Amino acid sequence: MKKSVIVAVALMCVASLFVSCSKKSAKKGDGTIKIGIVNNPPSESGYRAANVKDFETVFTAAKGYDVKSFYSLKNDEQLNAASQFITEGVDYILLSAAATDGWDSVLKKAQKAGIKVFLFDRMINVSEDLYEAAVVSDMAKEGETAVSWLKAQNLSEYNVIHIQGAMGSDAQIGRTGALDAEFAKGTMKKVVQQTATWDEAEAKKIVESVINSGDDFNVIYAENDGMAKGAVAALDEAGITHGVNGKVVVMGFDCNKWALRELLAGNWNYDGQCSPFQASVIENMIKSGNVPSKKIISEEKGFDAKKLTQSDIDTYGLGD
Repeated sequence: MKKSVIVAVALMCVASLFVSCSKKSAKKGDGTIKIGIVNNPPSESGYRAANVKDFETVFTAAKGYDVKSFYSLKNDEQLNAASQFITEGVDYILLSAAATDGWDSVLKKAQKAGIKVFLFDRMINVSEDLYEAAVVSDMAKEGETAVSWLKAQNLSEYNVIHIQGAMGSDAQIGRTGALDAEFAKGTMKKVVQQTATWDEAEAKKIVESVINSGDDFNVIYAENDGMAKGAVAALDEAGITHGVNGKVVVMGFDCNKWALRELLAGNWNYDGQCSPFQASVIENMIKSGNVPSKKIISEEKGFDAKKLTQSDIDTYGLGD
């Protein structure tokens, strides 16, 4: 009888120890979702700062996420970071690629490792089966909307300074396409077409160079607000008027509040919206396991300085 009791007690202790260990193990691994975010740096633009903040706000430790983020404008550095996230065994990779090409191999490794990939902000050139879904802007439509607006101004001539974003990015390709089509048709003249890689100071240099060359121009089509700001600084220093009642039509993208205020003041003419808010859409898919569509497009519009209101700025503007 004593021996039976001793054995029973011993078994209970072992069982208790096993349960205790199991609980510790479950507590360590259960409920925490490991996420690797590969994005462009917040310093890239006001849009990107809002985009980065959106992901930081949604994917927090308090909500059960273990998040590591990597930021770069260089595709090769992003590729290396994604590979490192795969090695570390994250559950999800959230990706806004610096360039559209070069991602096949890394995404195949992620798929083999059972890591799910969500694209945001930008598309890339890979097979659809390599990612769960893409929550993106329609960059080509952004360009088409902007160019349609420009054509509707019925200028007597279109001599365009085209300041491009980072070459090979989805945003650059999309916003360039519609304008290139007009150049090809001869309906608009390409005074210069050059990348400033989203940088305000580089955009200023491009416009300064055109001014110094003496080439005539009456449109600046800058692929983000920061570059439009740099372009306008060059115009101001040269005493060239711009905006609603000026010589030069100024166009930007992203709809930062400060940029929309330039429209409201009549200093710029057009700003194309690009929504940076994709994080909650992705989180909903992660939590529910339901992916309603392979490609989820953010609804966006373009704003004309002559029609813009303060309410538009309050509703659609990014930042302060």
